[in-house]
Amino acid sequence: MKHLLPILFCLFALIASAQEYEYEQPVPFNGVVTDISGKPLARVTVTRTSTGEVTRTDKKGRFAFTDVHATDTLVFTQRKGRESYAVPVDSKRSLKVMILTSGVDAREDQQLVDIGYGYIKLKNKTQARNGISGDELRRSGYSNLLQALQGRIPGLNIHTTGRPSDTGDINIRGIKSFYASSTPLFVVDGTIVDDISHISIYDIDYVEVMKEAAIYGSRGANGAILIKTKRAE
Repeated sequence: MKHLLPILFCLFALIASAQEYEYEQPVPFNGVVTDISGKPLARVTVTRTSTGEVTRTDKKGRFAFTDVHATDTLVFTQRKGRESYAVPVDSKRSLKVMILTSGVDAREDQQLVDIGYGYIKLKNKTQARNGISGDELRRSGYSNLLQALQGRIPGLNIHTTGRPSDTGDINIRGIKSFYASSTPLFVVDGTIVDDISHISIYDIDYVEVMKEAAIYGSRGANGAILIKTKRAE
């Protein structure tokens, strides 16, 4: 028993340390700003107080940051700076903000969390990446997306059986372990999916391969394959 207590203490310390590490890691953050009637508000300035980073809502009231910390505070400013509202992130992954007559109502929205990097334009990201258009993929002569990608993205290695439903072994950054998965994250039109075998190559507008996908936190440790289809807005 006397030997068990130190082991339990070390175990609890490791768990607490891991939780603290995860708490401190920046995460992708999405948000929407509306008025009291639910109408989206465009061109609302959103500022991260910890870094001074600034973005603005689009015509649908949407905004996003690539890396927000749990302890950050976001300041929403409209009407040429005459009205500003500070909202603590407080470990949230998204904010649905309604600007009221006086003050704001802000709460987390799981649908916004699930978007991933969401509304951030690909051209504004700085991570190492490679892209290929849907037209170029279709000119490959393959009907399977992964087969069409093979050999066209530097560093992307795909081993499949050739069956249409087989996603195979996909690797972007090199095999790190015989036991840990090397499969990248799949994101289709902003939504994280388990596999991409159901996607027709004829529906693809563009494919982006990110070797560094820290924007998705630990889920992007093996990189990410981002697919934009013709059906996307």
